[in-house]
Amino acid sequence: MAPNTTHSSGFTTPDNELDGFTPVHPTAARPASITVQSENVAYSDEHIVSKFFHRSADVVVSDGQYTVKPTVKPFEFQTTRKVSKTGLMMIGMGGNNGTTLIATVLANRNGIAWRTKSGVQQPNYIGSVLRASTVSLGTDPSTGKEVYVPISSVVPMVHPNDLVLGGWDISGLPLDKAMERAEVLDYDLQRQVAPHMALLGKPMPSIYYPDFIAANQEDRADNLIPGTDKQAHLEHLRADIRSFKQKHDLERVVVFWTANTERYSDIITGVNDTADNLLASIKASHSEVSPSTLFAVAAILEGEPFVNGAPQNTFVPGVIELAERHQSFIGGDDLKSGQTKLKSVFAEFLVNAGIKPLSIASYNHLGNNDGRNLSSDAQFKSKEISKSSVVDDMVNANHLLYKPAAEGALPVKGQKVAKGEHPDHIVVIKYVPAVGDSKRAIDEYYSEILMGGRSTINIFNECEDSLLATPLILDLSILAEFLTRVKYRDASANNSFKPLYPILSLLSYMLKAPLVKPGTDVVNSLSRQRNALEAFLKACIGLEGNGDLLLETRIW
Repeated sequence: MAPNTTHSSGFTTPDNELDGFTPVHPTAARPASITVQSENVAYSDEHIVSKFFHRSADVVVSDGQYTVKPTVKPFEFQTTRKVSKTGLMMIGMGGNNGTTLIATVLANRNGIAWRTKSGVQQPNYIGSVLRASTVSLGTDPSTGKEVYVPISSVVPMVHPNDLVLGGWDISGLPLDKAMERAEVLDYDLQRQVAPHMALLGKPMPSIYYPDFIAANQEDRADNLIPGTDKQAHLEHLRADIRSFKQKHDLERVVVFWTANTERYSDIITGVNDTADNLLASIKASHSEVSPSTLFAVAAILEGEPFVNGAPQNTFVPGVIELAERHQSFIGGDDLKSGQTKLKSVFAEFLVNAGIKPLSIASYNHLGNNDGRNLSSDAQFKSKEISKSSVVDDMVNANHLLYKPAAEGALPVKGQKVAKGEHPDHIVVIKYVPAVGDSKRAIDEYYSEILMGGRSTINIFNECEDSLLATPLILDLSILAEFLTRVKYRDASANNSFKPLYPILSLLSYMLKAPLVKPGTDVVNSLSRQRNALEAFLKACIGLEGNGDLLLETRIW
């Protein structure tokens, strides 16, 4: 691979004998373009227009008998080919995730390699689904072998190196010093990337309502928008978004919450249950309007996507209605980086194998500022809720192992629907400062097997929290920008193209508690989430989804 010799930044980085010799990691390379030759896709200078046939089935159950009628509904997708010049504005820019993301992008952009005790390390985007995983396009007719490409090459997407970075933080520590405070990255990398970080200065002032985050965060809150008027705060945030967009000549801004976990907001009739009530409550500076909800409203009113990377209920009903009204995109909740991702895979494996998990007990401890904030009961409750529902759809899909909720059962308070039989599920999080950003997680799966037998499986997982979370923030932001460029129409009618529904449920693969269209089921199965994303991206270029039947290998 040719060396990267185009990373001169125009200012001095501390001496590094590796400069000019850093190869571009495959995950940071610019992907090759793909052209599909099919009657189902057409290319113009502005758009890719594809035909897609949504195949499903209507099932009628009567007297224990199933009658199935296959259905096919034609759609067309119109994807704008030109990638928007995109800014990423992070709330919590000076935290562990924010500084790690900025340093990662700057290191890749400027070709900064560094030395560790194991040798030379090159910058990369490992851990990014878009940049570091692949999909099959089909087979090479000359060899019969499948051809795999990076997901990011299927459709035109923002390259993470091209993101313009900015945002807010309640801490005014300059970004180079904030990176040092986080203690995530190797010293030699910090040493070299610090001047680039310093040029970005410090985060913009943010809003701080002490009731919503742990009291132990008060000592960091020295960079605040003054006053207590929430309407004034909303206008300030909107002006920040407009100013950032204008300053950098951006076409799109993604606003991303990667700050501390808030407590859950109470859903109160007349306060945050409708869009109009929520806007009125902001004007009245109602105490139950959280900072994250205020940021979400600011992004929606500015027509920019907002993604919630924490577990609190930012998207109260009023926010969802407001997003629908303005056709502005929202996505969340809570980054799915380690233990929960493994749990969604492992629980699905057990249930799909016909084994019945009776209990799932999860314990984890960590020592970064996220762990410190979660040591407060109210903030931990938000995290517990987002982690606890991750196996629900797998359980509900198998009535042979688990008795469903009684027909006509009333919803349980705090839940959308009544649950049937369900594994006992407990989540514990403890703050242990000594381990820093290195999170330890222990899971026990206790299951029923054949003829009353029992099986116990224990898993120990150690991971560096921010180094797993950062690629997810990039993926979510890049996908959010892409989905703003996709429109669809019902091909069976002569309708005009219109935007997708505002709740971006296609982001579910990276999120613990996926936000979905009201009234629809949440899918937590990791394989189904990824298959949905892959199938959608392929549909935008006129290709069918996954073809795991491999029929050519099973016939003469």
